[in-house]
Parts: sequence; C-alpha cells; structure tokens
Amino acid sequence: MKTISVCVGSSCHLKGSYDIIKQLEKLIEKYQMEQEVELKAQFCFGHCTKPVSVKIDEEGPYSVDKNAVEDFFREKILGEK
Repeated sequence: MKTISVCVGSSCHLKGSYDIIKQLEKLIEKYQMEQEVELKAQFCFGHCTKPVSVKIDEEGPYSVDKNAVEDFFREKILGEK
C-alpha cells in the first residue's frame, strides 16, 4: 500500500492543501484504488516557500500546485509519463 501524505501546516493550508486532499480523494475513488492508497494529512515538511508539499511513502516532498493534482497522481501513483 502506498501512503500519500499532504502537508496541512499553516503555509500549505493557505495554498490550498485541503483542496488537494479533496482532489486526491476523488482520484483514488475514480481509479478504484481505495485498497492500494492511503491518504493522510501531516504537519509541516519544511518547504513552506513552495507549493503544497506532498510525500508518497518516504519519497518527496513534492511541490504540488492545486491545478496539477491529476497530473501528479497519474505520474507518481499510476506510473504514467
């Protein structure tokens, strides 16, 4: 099982981390990956000057803009290029 952790610290919260969480929830459901992907919120990853920080297992943090969530998901979770 992969774990996606989305930062919900102050800076990421203001940049839309909860919107990203909602989008990721929908993508996990869309691709029927509820048994393969765990989504959770986590506090500060220390990259506060960048877009919202997201980790996959211990990889990252990746900086994810709320307009590019599906591209991020398709690349990092589904393995598409």
